[in-house]
Formats: sequence, C-alpha cells, structure tokens
Amino acid sequence: MQKITQLLFAFLLIAAALFSCKKTEDRVIYKGGTTPLLAGSTADVRLEAGEEANTAIKFTWTNPDYLLTTGASSQDVNYLLEIDTAGTNFGSSKKLSVSVAKDLSKQYTVGELNSILGNVMLLQLNPRRIYNMEARLTSTVAGGGAKLTSSVFAFTVKPFPPPPKVPVPAAGTLWVTGDAFASGWSNPLGNPYNVSQKFTMLPSGTDYELVVNMNAAGTYKLIQVQGDWSTQYHMIDGGTASGGSFDYGDANPAFPAPAVAGSYKLSFNFQVGTFTVVKQ
Repeated sequence: MQKITQLLFAFLLIAAALFSCKKTEDRVIYKGGTTPLLAGSTADVRLEAGEEANTAIKFTWTNPDYLLTTGASSQDVNYLLEIDTAGTNFGSSKKLSVSVAKDLSKQYTVGELNSILGNVMLLQLNPRRIYNMEARLTSTVAGGGAKLTSSVFAFTVKPFPPPPKVPVPAAGTLWVTGDAFASGWSNPLGNPYNVSQKFTMLPSGTDYELVVNMNAAGTYKLIQVQGDWSTQYHMIDGGTASGGSFDYGDANPAFPAPAVAGSYKLSFNFQVGTFTVVKQ
C-alpha cells in the first residue's frame, strides 16, 4: 500500500511539472519592436473645389516588426492615426482619430479630407485660411499592448467650405413653432408669430439666428415652409435645451425649451449641423 501511495505521488509530481512547462511555453511575451516611421505624400496639401475625387494626401508608415516569443509580428497589429492642429500636442477637442487594422497606409481624397476638416474637426472655413496640421501614428498588438508612437508629420492645408452637413432651407426661410413659444404648435403661423418667430439668415448662407421669447416648458421644431411638416428640422438624440446637433426630416426628438422663461438667442449652423440657445 505504501509503494502504491509513493508511485501515485510521483506521478502527480511529474504531471504537475509537465503542466507547468506547457503553461510557461504557451505564454506570449513581448520582446521588442521598432518605432514606426510615419510619412505623408506631401507637406503642402492642395484642397480645391471641383477636385474632390483627387488624392489629397496618403499617409504611409513602416512595420514596427514586433518580436514576441511566438515569432515576429505573430499577432495582428493595430494602428491609430491622429490628426490635429499644430501646437496642441494632439489634445484638442478637434482632433481626428482613425483606427487602421493591419494596413500600412491611409489615403484621403480632396473631398474626404476637406469634409473632415470642415464638418468633423469644425475648423473655420470662411474666409479660407491656411492651417498648420500635425499627424502621428501609434501601433499596438492585439489587446492594446506594446504601444509604440511615431514622430510627428507636419503639413499645411487650406480647406474650402464643403457641402453643409444639414441641407439648408431651400427658400432661405426658417421659423420655429411649438409649445415652447406663445404660438403653440401652429403651422402655418399666424400674425404676429409668422414675424416674431422667423429666423434671419446670416451672410454665410448657412447660419440662421433668432432672438425670441421662450416658455419654461415645452418643445419645438423648425419649419422652412409654412403649413408643411414634411421639410422640418429636429434635434438629434443627446442634445439639450442649450445646444447640440440637429438634422433634416419629419422625425423626433423635438428641441426642448429652457428651464427658465425669457428672451433667448437661437443660433443654427447648417454647415456643421449644430445649434446653441443662449439667454439674452
């Protein structure tokens, strides 16, 4: 009996040792890599209306050649390309971050880059001006480990106003209606609301403003044709009484009234699809 017990104990020791060896062999350990080199096809990007299909810039980078215990680059490599205005150290609210899996390049057409700069990064487009931009690349292996960051690639760009993110009123007219105002949900709006609740179009052609008295409760929408609900504008989910994003279409949600009644300035920017409501 004692011999059987000894044999069983020895067997367990051997099994444990084998399991330990296998577990060690299966571990994937990062052994090193080379910081990727980021380059751009041009440092002076040309953006002109009518050339939207042309290539504006192509970013390329070198393989970081990750070394793992299982071999060189044996896991998928993920890349994060960041573009921001110069001097912000990639920390501004306007920064663009784009994930790229496995590929070693990212290309933008004139139309794509111009729309990103104007409608996504919200850079000032009117009048046109030259921007100093910077790009950098970060590489990681699966799971986000072994992070390597490239040096910065600098370039200049002069964007032009892209098509507005939200279609502008076809006739250049815009009103508000809803129970956030004295008019209630009238459509068409009668006198005097057809005047007091009508927006003014600014010289840009994509900005509309209105100073109007608002109730402390209720909601509202924008209409561009009196008596017609089918061409209205509504808020996008996530907006508040003080601002957010909006879109075109006969849909919900409506814009909420502020918590305090009074005179407010409503500003709607169709170029980038945002609005603000400020107490006067």
